[in-house]
Amino acid sequence: MTVCIGIIGPGGMGRAHIARIENELAGGKVVAVFDVDAANAARVVEPLGAAVFASSKELIESPDVDAILVTSYGPVHEPDVIASIEAGKPVLCEKPLAPTADACIRIMEAEQRAGRKLVTVGFMRRFDGSYNQMKQVLDARELGEAILVHNRHRNPTVPESYTADMAINDTAIHEIDTMRWLLGEEIAQVRVDKPKKTSHRFPHLQDPLVVVMRSESGVLIDDEVFVNIQYAYDIQCELVLESGTVSLSDQNLITRRDTDGARNRIAMDHNDRFHLAFNAELQQWINAVAQGEHTGSSSWDGYAAAVVCDAGVPGAGERRELVDRRVDD
Repeated sequence: MTVCIGIIGPGGMGRAHIARIENELAGGKVVAVFDVDAANAARVVEPLGAAVFASSKELIESPDVDAILVTSYGPVHEPDVIASIEAGKPVLCEKPLAPTADACIRIMEAEQRAGRKLVTVGFMRRFDGSYNQMKQVLDARELGEAILVHNRHRNPTVPESYTADMAINDTAIHEIDTMRWLLGEEIAQVRVDKPKKTSHRFPHLQDPLVVVMRSESGVLIDDEVFVNIQYAYDIQCELVLESGTVSLSDQNLITRRDTDGARNRIAMDHNDRFHLAFNAELQQWINAVAQGEHTGSSSWDGYAAAVVCDAGVPGAGERRELVDRRVDD
């Protein structure tokens, strides 16, 4: 079975997903596209032979579309995800699932009414080989229990349209979900600290910032979010255990040594650094849709991350206890 996929919001992330579906993955085909920018939609579908729809609603309801891939701007995810659920179609939504926990609850309620899991959230780091090796060491208790986790999320730069709250609900959300998945428990406390500001930021941004979290069992987690560090897209994570540590590598294939010293290449963006993880995530989703199954992250994962984000966005310097507002099972 070929899964016929409709894409909503084919910006940079959507176009990258289209390229992997068409050129690298098996079992899926992009047959429909909607974008608020009609000219962009037309450019995207030209080499695909796909249909352009006048609205996301029409795309979702089309009998030619088996599954939906939502790659639009985060604050507009909710209505399209709910419409996909109501149409009975599996939907992979790029993070964040929705910008607030309340919006995620409405999505979970729609899924409950549908009576089956249909929502997958694009938390691709769960598919990264190095994070998975780290988790294997932790789960095997080879070095004892987790005590601390140090994260660094560094971007060379961001556009002026990047807003202050996006540092939490669009950037740090990756570490928030990854820490939940890695440790196998929820985040119980969060605060956001404000270091000295970089001169490379736009005036409306606090950059960098540090998100400090504590898990249910007491693991202390810090996440440096520095989105205008200039030099590269640099993702770091060190898991500190009772008898040792495990750290991510730079993902380099070679190290060069010459008269200028020893050095290796560092990725410049998320598609570069997590290319294989994106491929694995999307291939798993296509396979699951074809088999009528659900695998991977869920609407609950999107909600749990949003709860932490909700507490972190307004909470600079203030520790916040997180309250579970789940809907009934």
